Amino acid sequence: MNTTLVIMAAGMGSRFGGLKQAQAVTDDGKGILDFSVFDAKKAGFDKVVFIIRKDVEEEFKELIGNRIAKTIDVDYVIQDTSVLPEGRTKPFGTGHAILCCKDVVKTPFCIINADDYYGCHAFIEVEKHLENAKKGEYAMVAYQMGNTLSKNGTVTRGVCSLSKDGYLQSIEEVQKIDSTGHCVYQGKEGTLPATTPVSMNLWGLTTDIFDILEEEYAKFLKTADLMKDEFYIPLVIGDAVKNGKATVKAYINKDVWHGITYREDLPEVKEAIAGYVKAGLYEGL
Repeated sequence: MNTTLVIMAAGMGSRFGGLKQAQAVTDDGKGILDFSVFDAKKAGFDKVVFIIRKDVEEEFKELIGNRIAKTIDVDYVIQDTSVLPEGRTKPFGTGHAILCCKDVVKTPFCIINADDYYGCHAFIEVEKHLENAKKGEYAMVAYQMGNTLSKNGTVTRGVCSLSKDGYLQSIEEVQKIDSTGHCVYQGKEGTLPATTPVSMNLWGLTTDIFDILEEEYAKFLKTADLMKDEFYIPLVIGDAVKNGKATVKAYINKDVWHGITYREDLPEVKEAIAGYVKAGLYEGL
């Protein structure tokens, strides 16, 4: 079965200060995306779709896209910013980004963030799930929260509640989690255990998600504060689970996630990936 990797690369990179999707993490200029695409292709994905902003299209293709297109079929989707109200420059969020793919993505697909390193096991599990998935049978990779935090500032994570048989029951976007796990969760200040399952926006989806997104986006436009609110894909999926429109099998991954939220995260990411290269995980890349 054909499967597509959809990469959300339209973020503004405000905390990083620049186009962090193109940030080199190796001495020869490779970025996190090179490693994610390598892992996904090895797992069985045969196409990549980049979601980008129009204002970075040429730069993105020059720095990343053209290089990756030499190894796998690549397509692009521009996240539409013409729908933004006057005075807002930030896109409406990950849910809107995925909805923009409706006319391009025609197979079961996996979505990831451009600036996150997920490890090879995550792609293997999701691709295997998608090969047999029926309509509404989604998947996610849940990481242990302690393996996803930054020493350089607070982060936002999708904190997950899972059933005993490993299915997503609910997900809550929790902001300002520090390196110890301290945050405000469900209205209470405290510290979440390091083993708390969290979503890092790695989802396996079937194409019926586009109809769900279209319906929820219409509601968003009518009820949200369009100057500041965002249309998040985890919240849409969480509502679909709650309303019986979908199930989400959670695959627990104990690998250490690596990402570039802050510029100060770079040395740690570079060191980790250098270790994986040295260990022989990326021969041929």
